[in-house]
Amino acid sequence: MSAKNPERILLAAGGTGGHLFPAEALAGALLGRGFSVDLVTDERGTGFAGKLASVPVHRIASGGIAGKGLGVRARNYGRLMLGFLQSRSLLKRLKPTVAVGFGGYPSVPPILAAQWSKIRTVVHEQNAVAGRANRVLMKRANRVALSFETVRFTEALPAAMKTVTGNPVRAAVSEIAPYIAPSPAGPVNLLVFGGSQGARVFGRVTPPAIALLPEALRNRLKLVQQVRREDVEDVTKAYRDMGIDAELSPFFKDMPARYQWAHLVMCRSGASSVAEIEASGRPALMIPLPNSIDDHQRANARSLGDRGAGWVLDENEASPQALAERLAAVLGDPPGLQHAADTARGLARIDAAERLADVVEDLAGEAR
Repeated sequence: MSAKNPERILLAAGGTGGHLFPAEALAGALLGRGFSVDLVTDERGTGFAGKLASVPVHRIASGGIAGKGLGVRARNYGRLMLGFLQSRSLLKRLKPTVAVGFGGYPSVPPILAAQWSKIRTVVHEQNAVAGRANRVLMKRANRVALSFETVRFTEALPAAMKTVTGNPVRAAVSEIAPYIAPSPAGPVNLLVFGGSQGARVFGRVTPPAIALLPEALRNRLKLVQQVRREDVEDVTKAYRDMGIDAELSPFFKDMPARYQWAHLVMCRSGASSVAEIEASGRPALMIPLPNSIDDHQRANARSLGDRGAGWVLDENEASPQALAERLAAVLGDPPGLQHAADTARGLARIDAAERLADVVEDLAGEAR
């Protein structure tokens, strides 16, 4: 690979953090190996938010199909076709050696175009259930990289095509200090987050659940919680009336520091959240998003819960009383918290970005 003319790798990802975070981690690993990297996403995608300024961002048309009405599906099929034509033109100009898809409908046009153009492709699946977009793409991919040992809808793929790399996470998350359980009389730090949909249910259920905790535990509790902007005032008042030490915000930019602080994380179970729980080695009480496509969040949560690395509570069972009982049991058992934290950390693949970069580099070598 010439330093003046480095080989180019094209990354294609949906615009959400669950797709962009692992793409960002892989981009960093590939840049460190001397490759040139470009990112393709849709009009809504924000790229890597300036963190990797040397990575150009190209935006194409796309649209979701699953769960949409007939009119929206028809329109979005048209947008996907337009995105395919845009991607064909982009590939002719960029001439990448390998294209890597991270899921989400914006990844479909560029990866299909790459496969159509005989460019080697890798599909990375973050969840324990393969997403709709990736199911289309992985059939013609050269390699399929998985985050879990068992991933639904990949069973029929040849074993030689699949490799378990894990889900790349930001280095700042995996580098935080090891977990230390709360002392019997010390503060208990609870971190609650879940994105816009998660914040809605947590904002509704968590305050009354906290109110039902045993007084001795409630008096030790310190809380950091993501809350929707329109709910901040009401939730703030609820905690103030209880005398709870709470920091509330619609968004936290310093999540690695928040993981470091937490004795327990309460969250949804999207792929990135699960990977960061493992990488940070923090115990988690997970409430899967109930209407996630193919119920993939429940499968993600079970991958930790079934191994003793956390606890799973279905949203339809998460009444204030039930949540209070679960929080009291979990927070009142420091050895159990420590065991879950240690187990979660043991499940982490800290080198996932480098493993995935190895897959890409091997394919690039085949193309030379």
